[in-house]
Amino acid sequence: MRVLMALVVAALMSPTVTADTELKVGDVAPDFTLQASDGQSYTLSEFKGKQAVALAWFPKAFTQGCTIECKSLAENGHLIKKYDVAYFMISVDDIEGDKGNKAFAESQDADFPLLGDPSKQTATAYGVLRDFGGEYGEMAQRWTFYIGTNGKILAIDKAVKPATSAEDMATQLGSLEVAMR
Repeated sequence: MRVLMALVVAALMSPTVTADTELKVGDVAPDFTLQASDGQSYTLSEFKGKQAVALAWFPKAFTQGCTIECKSLAENGHLIKKYDVAYFMISVDDIEGDKGNKAFAESQDADFPLLGDPSKQTATAYGVLRDFGGEYGEMAQRWTFYIGTNGKILAIDKAVKPATSAEDMATQLGSLEVAMR
């Protein structure tokens, strides 16, 4: 009986897989449908079998590091566009409003969509949501997810450098052998 109780207690105490479990390379990327700065909605599963996807999570529109990152992707996007990949910046900001992702994209002349996840459901599914405290509260961490045409995560960059974001993304796409256009 003690052995059985010990096994039950051990089973209850062991970690379980939940929505909060950290995603890893090889995992199926969580599907989503989100509004974008270009007025469209994007659903991840619509790219499956067609095109790789890069999701560049960022903390907050109009902040210093995020502005630098967006500027890098806008000015050097031609490096990324050599690959058959749909790429997006994505945050928990609203799309509309003075501080929303649409206004942010326009201010940086972004020629790629910025996605908004104000419900924070997608950020939670990707494990990027973090409480930054103070006036900022919960925001996404600056991580980039590379997703293959099979819908699985190919790589996760948790050390994104905003100033060289586009160059680094293009290098990573090459390393992952993403098809050229």
